[in-house]
Amino acid sequence: MGREQLEALIKVLQQQLDLGLEGVVVGTWEIMYDKEKKAFVFDKCEFGGYCEERPSVVKMDGTVLDRGGPLLQV
Repeated sequence: MGREQLEALIKVLQQQLDLGLEGVVVGTWEIMYDKEKKAFVFDKCEFGGYCEERPSVVKMDGTVLDRGGPLLQV
């Protein structure tokens, strides 16, 4: 990531913290940047590949593209 993306990540993280329980990044183990979507991917899979949720995806401007959520509906 370049400087622009890092600055946007800081803003997105602060915005999500301000949302409290309504935020979509709690539980994240890994943050990636999707260059094509110009969005951050907050991966909620634990180390070793164990995963119960699909990742949350948030654009650089803070728009939530995907809130993430359970992979399996019980």
